[in-house]
Amino acid sequence: MLPVRSKGLWSETLAMPSAPAGTPHAAPRAPNALVPRRMHDSYCEIMLPFASDPALLESYTNASGGIRTGLLMEHLDSLAGSIAYKHMLGPDVAALPKNVGFYMVTASVDRLDMLASLYPVRNMRLSGQVIHTGRSSLEIAVRMEALEKDGTEQTIMLGRFCMVCRDARTHGSAPVNPLNLDSPEDHILYTIGEVHKQKRQSRADRSLNRVPPSSAEAESLHSLYLKYGQDENGSPLPSPDRERVWMGDTRLEKTLIMFPQERNVHQKIFGGYLMRLAYELGFANSCLFTRDHVTFLSLDGIAFARPVPIGSLLRLTSYIVHSSSSENYPALIHVWVHADVVNLETGAEQRTNDFRFTWCRESGPPLKRMVVPKTYGEAMQWLEGRRALEMGSEIRKLRKP
Repeated sequence: MLPVRSKGLWSETLAMPSAPAGTPHAAPRAPNALVPRRMHDSYCEIMLPFASDPALLESYTNASGGIRTGLLMEHLDSLAGSIAYKHMLGPDVAALPKNVGFYMVTASVDRLDMLASLYPVRNMRLSGQVIHTGRSSLEIAVRMEALEKDGTEQTIMLGRFCMVCRDARTHGSAPVNPLNLDSPEDHILYTIGEVHKQKRQSRADRSLNRVPPSSAEAESLHSLYLKYGQDENGSPLPSPDRERVWMGDTRLEKTLIMFPQERNVHQKIFGGYLMRLAYELGFANSCLFTRDHVTFLSLDGIAFARPVPIGSLLRLTSYIVHSSSSENYPALIHVWVHADVVNLETGAEQRTNDFRFTWCRESGPPLKRMVVPKTYGEAMQWLEGRRALEMGSEIRKLRKP
């Protein structure tokens, strides 16, 4: 796998004024570089022998003896970046060369869905490849599998990353190598990628930042308001088995300095590290809200708006934006986490990332605590959370064995 995190010394980077941070590979790209690639040319994998390497397991173990999911997400982002560069540079590339004229960045993570438990601890394989190309974008499918002692394999997680190519000089979009579809399986995967692309556009067109909610969503929101949202003075709710929690009261945040040890090859903060930070904050908030341990179900989307500079102050803020119960899960929690770089001189904040996660409780009584919005903006977040939970439910039904 190609390294996408910087292994050089930060002191050497600071001593190179002729190569400022954030402007890697500044030479023009070779005109004949866009040769078609086969899907399997970009295949990469990471082996994590947890069951056979106690020292490795120790570095990934959480408090309950399981695997830290946030660290696995960090690996998946590294894997996606390596796959993207391998697609662009060819299957035989062993390291990222300098002066190739472009660089790859993560535009979004569409989904990461847990299909089975990480328990018991087993050896794991993380793998993926490019399945679709646009003019300047790549869709990468990733998979996490548990390798059993008897040789069988179990798919634990499936996900999709969208990577985009940027010109190293202008930082505008740059073309990517097209795909050469060799087999019927390639055509099927490419069609799936095309469907995902159309769905992304459809979701963008229906985003509540652009258009009003549907009539059914407006009716659902109004029903919530009538039942739980009218009295702000803490009077008893109509149903004694419900506890109302205002969305604004679920806010949980942390502010961190972005150190150079977490940088990528472009001298910006590594996106996988940001994923882990957001995941761990969202997990803590979900535990506080449910007053219990929760299990990760899905990453419902990440948008990378702009890179996070080294040395910046980053504020991560999380909210519980939707809570419910279902037949399979007594508690379902959807969490929105946003990351903002803080300007030290003015105090102004600039959005860099939006993260959406879903956690659940797999046993016990139905969740009594219900998150309720107060403002219109919170109401739109409540609906976005509802949409995410509905989509996750449909995906789990389709993939249920």
